[in-house]
This record gives sequence, C-alpha cells and structure tokens, in this order.
Amino acid sequence: MTVPPFSRAVAVLTVGGAAAGLTAGGAPTPPVRPPARPPAIAPANAPANVTQTAPGSRQADSVPVPTLPVDRFVLPNGLTVLVSRDTAAPIVSVTVWYHVGSKNELPGRTGFAHLFEHLMFQGSAHAAKGVHIRTIEDAGGTMNGTTQNDRTNYFETVPVNYLETVLWLESDRMGYLLPALTQGTLDNQRDVVKNERRYRVDNQPFGRAGEVVDAALYPATNPYSWPVIGSMADLSAASLEDVRQFFRRYYAPDNAVLAISGDVDPRRTRELVEHYFGPIPRGPAVDRPTVAPVRLVAEKRLVLEDPKATVPRLAIVWPAVGVHSPDMAPLDALADILSQDRTSRLTKLLVYDRQVATTVSATNVSHEDAGSFSITVSPRPGVPLTTIEQLVDSVVGGLGAMPPRPQEVDRTKAYRLVGTITDLEPTQSRAETLAEGETYFQDPLHYRTELRAAQAVTAADVERVAREYLTAGRVVLSMVPSGKLDLVSKPGESYTNVTQGPAAAGGAGQ
Repeated sequence: MTVPPFSRAVAVLTVGGAAAGLTAGGAPTPPVRPPARPPAIAPANAPANVTQTAPGSRQADSVPVPTLPVDRFVLPNGLTVLVSRDTAAPIVSVTVWYHVGSKNELPGRTGFAHLFEHLMFQGSAHAAKGVHIRTIEDAGGTMNGTTQNDRTNYFETVPVNYLETVLWLESDRMGYLLPALTQGTLDNQRDVVKNERRYRVDNQPFGRAGEVVDAALYPATNPYSWPVIGSMADLSAASLEDVRQFFRRYYAPDNAVLAISGDVDPRRTRELVEHYFGPIPRGPAVDRPTVAPVRLVAEKRLVLEDPKATVPRLAIVWPAVGVHSPDMAPLDALADILSQDRTSRLTKLLVYDRQVATTVSATNVSHEDAGSFSITVSPRPGVPLTTIEQLVDSVVGGLGAMPPRPQEVDRTKAYRLVGTITDLEPTQSRAETLAEGETYFQDPLHYRTELRAAQAVTAADVERVAREYLTAGRVVLSMVPSGKLDLVSKPGESYTNVTQGPAAAGGAGQ
C-alpha cells in the first residue's frame, strides 16, 4: 500500500558529522574500547518477569504467525527492556522509544518533541557534541531518530562488540542531557528545524497538504490537529526553561522502552543495561491527553494553491480509527482493495482502464488514538479534477452494490503476511516492531495479534467499514497551481481557500 504525498508527516533527522573520543563523569564509565564480542551461549531461563512467547499463540494455528524470541524485564526505575537474540550476523540493533510525540504538546507550545529529536544528537554531560555520531560512524554503524504524533525513537545498528558503547551513549542522553543543553544549542537547533520545514514542507509542491487536512479533520484543541514539526512561531517563542521542562516530563526511563535485537547474550545484555540505565531516576507521572473520536457532520471542500506546482492533485480524506480499534484491520484491507496493485479497484479503473490518472493511493493511517482514511489521485494532463472525484465516488459508492470478493480480501491477506515476515528479518526492524508493541499495547509480540486480525478479515467486514467510515462527512482537497482556480474539482460548489500568503488567488472561497 503506497503512502500519499501528504500522509501524516514523520519528521526524520539524518545525522552525520564527527567528534572526538569518549569521556566519562558522573554517569557509569563507558568502555575504554569496544568490549570483546561475548560468546554465543543459549539464553538463561527467563525470570518471572520475562515474556518469551506471545499470549494466546495457539488461537490461530492455521495462520503461520512468526514468533520472535524475546526476553522482557523492567528495571526498578520503570525502564522496560526487550532483548531478542538473532545469531544470523554479528551485529546488534538498539532502539529507544519515548512515549512522547506531538500529541503530548499544547497549543502555543508545539514542535518540542521533534525539536528534541535534534537536541538529543547535540551532546550530553559525558559525551560531548559529536561524540555519539562519530563513535557510531567509526564503528561502521548507522543511526537516526524519528518523531511521530505519539512517540519519538532513537536507534543504532553496529557490530555486536559495540553494544556496550551504544548502551552508554543512549543512557547518557537519557539521564544527563540537560547539563549540556545551552541557549546556544537551542538557538542553533531551532534554526535547523526551521530549515527542515522549509525543505520538507514549504519548498515542496503541496507540502502543506497534510497540515491543511489535519486542521480540517480535527478541532483546534485536538492534539492531532497540529503538525509534528510544530509551529515556527511556537518554537521561536520557547524559552530554554520551557524546553528543559518538556524533557524532564517525558524523557525518563519509566516513559521509555529499550529494545535490543541481534547476536547478543541476553544475560550479559541485561547486566549492561542495569549498569548503564539503572542509576537514572524515574520521571514524574505522565498525564496522557484524552482524545475524543472525530466525526465530520458534513463535507468540507478546500483549495490549496501552490506556485511550485505544475499539475493539480486531488485528496479525499475521512476520519477513521486508532490502533486500538478492531476496525483498523478491515480498513487496512479496504485500502489495499482500492489501490494495492494494478488489479485493485481504483488503480485499475483510473490508471489502466480509463487512463485518466498517473498515480492513485488509498491509505489507512492509524495513530494511537485517532486515524484517517485517504484517497489521493494525480490526474493525467488535461483531465479535470471533477472527473477524478466523480470516478472515485463511483468506486467508493459501488462497494455496497459490488462488495469485495473473497479473492480480493485473500490477496490483501497475502500481502500482509509477506510484509510482516519481511519486516521481521532485519535486526533494526525487529527491534522497532517489539518496541512498538510494548509502547502501545504492553505486548512486544503484538504484531502477531495484528497479523491474526488481518487474516480474520472477511468481505463483509470490509463492506461494513466502507459504509460506516467513508461517508459524506469528509474533506475534499483540490490542490492546484497558483491562480489556476478553474482546475478546482466542482468549482461551482462552495469551498474554502486555505492557501497562505501571496500565493492565494481566490480569497476565502466561492
């Protein structure tokens, strides 16, 4: 299933650069040199608080759901640790998930979670600026960080004998970042984020589409209504103490999951984790925002003009569900039935049979507490957006008269099964999968539950969610080159022009 150009932005920091060697101080002392690779031994018997198999794993024996070995334990300071041994190659992947994203921000104080994605690479008390990056690069490893609405993660993949070094680096920025956070560092990274926005949003054709859609789907007080990258005005107004308080509230061991996957000895790994992360104190209790379900009572028609664009684009978006809803699986299947491949209904009709579009994507996006279902179409030159909208509506509206065939649903199940198994092969993807399950469901093997749910979807389920969620309460966004309001879909109907600044040609609508 392809992701539309305006799909919920995942702010990604790609790091590079260099710095000098490691130093030590009040934190546990880092290794002088990378420790020797531990001997490959069988995992010890799991203690009482270790989970090694998924609950209820025999409920769907007919579905080949792969099971990862995982040792789970919780430190006294609340840090949840997951260790999955994989001896296929002498490497290890480490990821730290903090259960904080743009959803945890407040109006007027947005962009902090993504800002910390950058600040966490700018040095901590015992690893000066650049040490983290150079150490991983000198080891031949990779690293990065990403921010989403519901979480932030930081990850590395290195030769296995660098595991201890990585754990020291990650623990130092978790427990000792603030002594190194200065006004100069904040100002510098604030400017970096502003440049990132210019590159990823402002200077991309229709780069603001995701922000426009979210603002239309959710009330202004809903934490999913603002972009992950935040408001530049909010970031400019943020003081050093504002930023420090945000870190103290959310970047603590009891609000984090540490997942480790690779050719490791689980017993030795646990000893290292306890040594480096154990002294870090708990943080304050985290109050999770309450997010009410969203339904639109009527259609919202919007227009976005862009001087960088040369061709129009159409997006239709409906409010949908979060990851805890049982309707997520049939909505995923519906998206696949509409645009997974050349035989899917929308792709076949628009791209191949009628040849009126170059690309079509249907996507179900499920956040922790909310979601959306979107259809995005790029028409061929000269094809009116009105024609595209009518054809899309004919397919969506026809799901009742022509319900999904069992063969269509079975094809989506095959894609899901293959995709799940493929995603579990790399150690990095494996670590992320385990951390995701633990963060949102307190079950590192939750991917098995999701796969079983996908395999249980029926044609009737798909027809039901299409009827329930793909209603008249939706957002229709016409994206056109600046000044080309004649290209708007159904231009005779009332719409709101959401273009900012001098690019706007049509005012507030017709």
